[in-house]
Amino acid sequence: MTVLDWNDRPVVIGEVGQAHDGSLGTAHAFIDAIAAAGADAVKFQTHIAAAESRTDEPWRVKFSYCDDTRYEYWKRMEFTPQAWDGLRQHAQDRGLAFLSSPFSLEAVELLRHVGVAAWKVASGEVANPQLLDAVAQTGQPVLLSSGMSGWFELDAAVARLRAGGAGPLAVLQCTSAYPVAPQRVGLNVLGEIQQRYGCVAGLSDHSGTIFPALATIVLGGRVIEVHVTLSREMFGPDVAASVTTSELRTLVEGVRYLSAALVAPVDKDQVATELAPMRALFGRSLVARRALPAGHVLAASDLTAKKPAGGIPAVRLESLVGSRLRRALHADELIHESALDTTEHAQDST
Repeated sequence: MTVLDWNDRPVVIGEVGQAHDGSLGTAHAFIDAIAAAGADAVKFQTHIAAAESRTDEPWRVKFSYCDDTRYEYWKRMEFTPQAWDGLRQHAQDRGLAFLSSPFSLEAVELLRHVGVAAWKVASGEVANPQLLDAVAQTGQPVLLSSGMSGWFELDAAVARLRAGGAGPLAVLQCTSAYPVAPQRVGLNVLGEIQQRYGCVAGLSDHSGTIFPALATIVLGGRVIEVHVTLSREMFGPDVAASVTTSELRTLVEGVRYLSAALVAPVDKDQVATELAPMRALFGRSLVARRALPAGHVLAASDLTAKKPAGGIPAVRLESLVGSRLRRALHADELIHESALDTTEHAQDST
């Protein structure tokens, strides 16, 4: 089973969540679309209604036209173990790491048998010690979302996961709003996560844009998770907080580009040396602004800088003021040292 590894390069996770609306075929279509966009992983959510909810669980947003209760909705979102195994196999066949957030101990057990590349602890499960213990005991990597938690709760969850034997840990900044406003994305939190826990930081983004994810890479984040929709016209409560598959492709390209730029620091002096031929082409040299007679004492107004380089560079203009010409110059003639009387300046002559 593939293990999610963010050490080689930042990873981009396409979050399907419940966007499949209970359709196994649509779930498989998401795998193909996310793979085609170049992402590293696909993530689902594994809900087992009877194990995670009472029948009177309230709606966050009443959006369903066919489910009278939230419990009925979760029930409709369930897939069989065989279906989950098929999704995992399809993801692997397409080169994607397979992830799914468990929302009960039963879901952990189901996914443990199916096989996941890492465990994603959803924002609402950070304060669920039994679930934290269950995923930690597998020794696999854990992605901990922080969408509804303050530092005290996150401190406790991180300590518990580590004490329980969890593998490499990544804590993801997240704000549980759908979509989240730019003022609440919380990019400032990334650095504090790294400093506070000494672990990888990332972003679980609900902005519906690619911009916070790209900024996260520049700020040192190594894990990007974004909700994905096949179309803005799809049905579901998360569409407004999702990126389209074409936007996901652009996001992946941006992450790869920025990652390559960040790991290759530039030596400005070395670059200047390497670009010397170009400097000669685009650089400027001093020329006579107009025809000047021999013996003329140069003033700044007599000179101008034009391309290409090859004569006295433009940066030396001030040093030439006061010099006397050995010979006459035509307008636009390139000035060389041989045309100048360097033994004295006009102000020194008698």
